[in-house]
Amino acid sequence: MYFLGLGLILLLLKYLEIGFVATWSWYLIGAPFALAALWWAWADSSGYTKRRAMDKMEQRRRDRIERQKEALGVGIRKRR
Repeated sequence: MYFLGLGLILLLLKYLEIGFVATWSWYLIGAPFALAALWWAWADSSGYTKRRAMDKMEQRRRDRIERQKEALGVGIRKRR
């Protein structure tokens, strides 16, 4: 996502001819987009994206169970 943001900023600077970016080659401006595409291809093929999504769902499940325990008063243990 950072590569995509960087590419958009560089593209805008090149298009509006602002600063030293106006003199750069279009290949340098397009490089962050290519890196973003490579990152997404690797993340999808390696399973990184799926693992992150599964971890997020698991954490939401644990949080939901903890909230339900607190609402029932089961999760809180008092000392005697």
